[in-house]
Formats: sequence, structure tokens, C-alpha cells
Amino acid sequence: MALPLNKPVGILVKTTCVDYPGRLAGSFFLKGCNIRCPYCYNIGLVFGNEDPSHLSSVQELFDHLEKRREILSGLVISGGEPLLNPYTPIIIKKAKELGYKIKLDTNGTLPFELKAILENPELKPDFVAMDIKTNPQRYSELLCPTFSKFFGNKDYWSKLVKETAEIVAALPADQREFRTVLVPKMVTKEDIKAMAEVLPKNASWQFAQFINKNCLDPAFNGIYPYTDKEAQYLIDYAKSFIPGAALR
Repeated sequence: MALPLNKPVGILVKTTCVDYPGRLAGSFFLKGCNIRCPYCYNIGLVFGNEDPSHLSSVQELFDHLEKRREILSGLVISGGEPLLNPYTPIIIKKAKELGYKIKLDTNGTLPFELKAILENPELKPDFVAMDIKTNPQRYSELLCPTFSKFFGNKDYWSKLVKETAEIVAALPADQREFRTVLVPKMVTKEDIKAMAEVLPKNASWQFAQFINKNCLDPAFNGIYPYTDKEAQYLIDYAKSFIPGAALR
């Protein structure tokens, strides 16, 4: 049964010059995610209960891409976690038919789904951005107990993150990047060392400052971001392992 194209399923950002390296693009943030990062600010997308008035349908996305073909060259598919969303293959196929380059954002915990989409010529994205959120051994802290029978199993989640990183690392260097939000308590000097161990040495490792506002876990709203000096210290430390580490 075909999925309805007029159902509100994501947030459409009509134009962005920062989400797709080197391209003027549109972005579509799809509902649904398999992890619960306490500092996440896309709460409605994660839980799938975003106000429908804030959402656009896939048909609205397609109409926008048709109209902006002479202006935009890329489409970013993000979330949530787009590898879980049944609309992702539909969107990629149509956008490619319209001549768009595709960037796919993923949280790094779905290696089998990522591998499947990369091996399909009709669906293979042109660029993949993988989040590396913390030390792979700490990913079990990003779950809720009712979500997975593997909650608390550090080795299980670490294995998924490492396998996903290997898949992304196998892509050409100009077709991938890794991303980390500098969340105090979640990203320390020790965590950065562990994260660097799973990344390719020629990685583009893009860091962003944590914003303590509208966090999924309200307790994180009270956590102060790293100072500029502290953040730069951590990034310089990351550079000692991965020269392509930088603050975005």
C-alpha cells in the first residue's frame, strides 16, 4: 500500500547554506527517532508528536523542490532519524529524479539500514553526516528503559556505533563528515579520545556548542555550555587525533 504523500511528516526548511557543505540546499526533518538524547531540542520530532501546523507533507516538499530547481542543488534529509522513516526512500528517489544531490544525516546507531541504502543505486545519498554523540560505551545513556530490550547494554550500542562509523569511513572523504555537540557531562576529554578511536584519521569532525534550551531532559536546561576557551581546548585535543576537527 502506497504511503500518502499529503500527510504532514516533517519540518521543511526551504533554504539553508549551512546544512550541506558546499551547496545551497533545502532540508527536511522527519519524525521519529530510536534514541533519546537528553540535550535534544527536537522533542516533537523525536516523539512524533510535533504540532501538525509546523509540519509539511512529502508532496509539499516535492512541490518546493520542483519550484527551486534553478536555485537549490541539494536536499538534506534529517530528523529525528531518517533511516527509520518509511518516507525516506520515496524522498530520495524523487529528489534524485529532479537532479538534487542528497545529504543524509544519521545518529550512527543503524548500520544495517545505512548499509542497505548505500548499496541501492537508486537511493544512495551523495553525502552522509554521522553523529558521534559521546564515547561509544556511553550510548546506552541515550536511551529510555522502555524503548529497547538492550537498554543499558553498553557493548551492544558500542558495536552499532563502531560498525556505522566503519561504513561511513569507507566513503570518499569529501562525501562524509562526523558531528559532535559539545555537551558538558556527555563529551569530556576522555570521551573525545574514545570517540576519535572509531573515526578515520582523515575525518571531517565538526563540533557545535551545546545550547541549554528546550532540552528533552529539563535538567539539561540548567547545564551551562562550555566556555569558548574550554570548547577550543577540547577541539584542539580532538585535533591531536583527527586533524580535521573544527568548531562549526
